Amino acid sequence: MVNTILNKALERSKKVSFSKDVKLIFFSDLHKGDNSYADDFRHNIIIYKQALESYFEEGFTYIELGDGIELWENRSFEPIFKAYKSIFDLLVKFHQKKRLYLLWGNHDMEFRDPIMVERILRPFFTPKNVIDKEALFDLEYSEGLLLTLEGMNRTIFAIHGHQADYMNYRHWKFNRFFVRFFWKYMQKWFGIHDPTSPAKNYKGLIRVERKLMQWIMNKNQQITICGHTHRPRFPDPGNIPLFNDGSCVHPDAIIGIEIVDLKISMIKWHMTDAKDSSAKIVKTVLEGPVSLDKYM
Repeated sequence: MVNTILNKALERSKKVSFSKDVKLIFFSDLHKGDNSYADDFRHNIIIYKQALESYFEEGFTYIELGDGIELWENRSFEPIFKAYKSIFDLLVKFHQKKRLYLLWGNHDMEFRDPIMVERILRPFFTPKNVIDKEALFDLEYSEGLLLTLEGMNRTIFAIHGHQADYMNYRHWKFNRFFVRFFWKYMQKWFGIHDPTSPAKNYKGLIRVERKLMQWIMNKNQQITICGHTHRPRFPDPGNIPLFNDGSCVHPDAIIGIEIVDLKISMIKWHMTDAKDSSAKIVKTVLEGPVSLDKYM
C-alpha cells in the first residue's frame, strides 16, 4: 500500500528544471501556529526569519517540504496569518522572484485541494489595486517535486514523507481530530506526547524511514529529500540516498538542507552560546558539502 502511495506521488510530482548554478534551501515542519502555548514554532521565529532573509538576499530558491502551517491544532488560518505576517511577507518576496515551491504535509493536507487553498488563503492576499495584483501571493501547493539539475543525469524527488506513514496519509482527519480536541491538552497538562506524530514516537519514526528506504531501493536508488519525522538524515555516499531536512521546531534551532554548486549540505541556524548581548544568530554546516554525483 505504501509503495503504491509513493509511486502515485512520484507520478503526480511537479517537474522542475534548474540550472547547475541554482541555490536551493529545503526546510520543513515549521508547524506555524497562533503563537500560543501549543505553537512549537514561536520559539524559533527570530532565527527562521533571519535565515529566510539571508537566503532571499543570496538568491536561493526556497522549497518548503510540508507542514509549514499547523492546521491540526488550529481551525482557522487567520490567527496564524496575524501571528506570522512578517514571514508570509517574506514568502511573497520569494514568490515574486519565482523562487518559491510549497508542498503539503499531513498537518496542512487541506492544501492538496486548490479550491481549499483559495478558500483559506485568498481573503488574506486579495489585491486591492493594480500594484497589489502584480504582487499577488497566488499560492500553489504540490504533493511532490521532481527536480532536474543541469549537469546531473539523475533526478531528486522532494516530498513531505507522510506518504510512508499510512495513518497520517489515509486517516489524517482521524488523527487531526484527536490532536485538536485531545492530545494537545494532554501534552499541556500531563506531558503526554501525541502518538500520531512520528517525531514523538521512535518506533513510528523508524518504521517510516524503513518504508521510504525500501521504496528508494526499488526505484533504482532514487535520491529523495523529505521531512515529516523531524529527524535529520544525511547519508554517506554509497548508502541509500534518503535525506531528511529535520524541522524548524528543534529546541532553539532550525535545520535544513542546502544544494549549492551541485553539492548538498545539512545546515543548522541557531544562536551562539554567549549569555550576554554578544549572542547572535549563525549558520553551522553539520554535514557536507558532498557532490551530488557521489550519490549517482
